[in-house]
Amino acid sequence: MSTEELAELLDVDPSTIRRWRTVPPLQGPPFIQISDRVVKYATADVERWLSARRVHPRAA
Repeated sequence: MSTEELAELLDVDPSTIRRWRTVPPLQGPPFIQISDRVVKYATADVERWLSARRVHPRAA
């Protein structure tokens, strides 16, 4: 998926996604650098990244 598609999925601005992958400390899901201007995200990587951030509230 593209930066814009990932941003839409996460309900953030595309500039946030770009910042995650360029400003230390690097954040966000793994990405694939196709060229200097083209970056893609594999759906499986995004799903794993989201799953790793899942928070399970304690039972009260």
